[in-house]
Amino acid sequence: MFLVRPATLEDASTLLKLAKMVHFINLPADPEIISNKIVRSRKSFAGEPDSPREREFMFVIEDTGTGNVIGTSSVIGCLSWPGHPHTYLQVRRRELYSTDLQTGQVHVTVQLCTDESGPSEVGGLVVGPSYRGHEQRLGMVLSLIRFHFMGRHRDWFSDTILAEMMGPLTADSRNLFWEAVGRRFINLSFAEADLFCQRSKEFITSLFPPGEIYVSLLPAVARHLIGKVGVETEPARKLLESLGFEFKGHVDPFDGGPYLEAKLDDIALVTTTRTTTLAKSADTFPLTGFVSVHRGANFRGIRTAYADVGDAISVPDDVAEVLKIEAGEELAVTPLPGKAEPPAAKGSKKGRATAQPPEAVS
Repeated sequence: MFLVRPATLEDASTLLKLAKMVHFINLPADPEIISNKIVRSRKSFAGEPDSPREREFMFVIEDTGTGNVIGTSSVIGCLSWPGHPHTYLQVRRRELYSTDLQTGQVHVTVQLCTDESGPSEVGGLVVGPSYRGHEQRLGMVLSLIRFHFMGRHRDWFSDTILAEMMGPLTADSRNLFWEAVGRRFINLSFAEADLFCQRSKEFITSLFPPGEIYVSLLPAVARHLIGKVGVETEPARKLLESLGFEFKGHVDPFDGGPYLEAKLDDIALVTTTRTTTLAKSADTFPLTGFVSVHRGANFRGIRTAYADVGDAISVPDDVAEVLKIEAGEELAVTPLPGKAEPPAAKGSKKGRATAQPPEAVS
């Protein structure tokens, strides 16, 4: 069985190992930053921050049979505010026409823009290599349960949700879009610039050119990366798009990867989440969904089969045991489409390594 819960300081070393497998601004391979994020996350789960600017939620997924943490994902409550902008490149099409030549050209441009409106952001999702392609699609669980959580705490999040999708990297973890654009103005490697963003983004707005950059001036390999994601991230993009996320011409200044955007109230996983109580165990469990308990800083969520019992729901006894809940207590549920799955056996059972969404997405 696989339990989603908040990250703790005891998970820090595992999260550092996961961070070294990817290049995420939301999950940097820096032990101090990870520890600080965990502390901030614990306070956020407890509902302590008064300001959305201080809210950040780090989830981990645990194999209850072994106690091992095998993946993580996160939600940032507020990405930007006045004086602390979110930066992106706006992609535009420019049509130029000469009356004398009776001909014209269509050019694509990118221009650095900022947003201080305070959207929330999902990111930092990665599953350990030995659990990728698992038959229970653990990357999808880590991705979707964030929307279940946002549904039960709607007032903690912005009306707009962003998702930064990782652009393609080379085998040695470089990004050719950054080499062709960003590094011409900021003398840092892709990894150095990405890590420095954890401390400040001032250098982007200060050193990046303010005007439009004509993409036709870039090398072909860099032009073709704008708005693209790596092969390993494509399933994650399709999953988010199936939830209603859209690409609106905003790309990351570092790797050229797309930002996807959705309105929180347009995401079905959010709007169909409801709080209810636990009924005594039923005979059958025809439905499937996310079920969670949240007390103080302790959140515990599972994808499971369940049954509607009047105004309450019932879950298998072993699921109730893992959630640490008894009949009559409050929980939240989000129905998922498709047939119900039988209760998962305790311990890990690895499936074939097939392409399953999503295993690594920023």
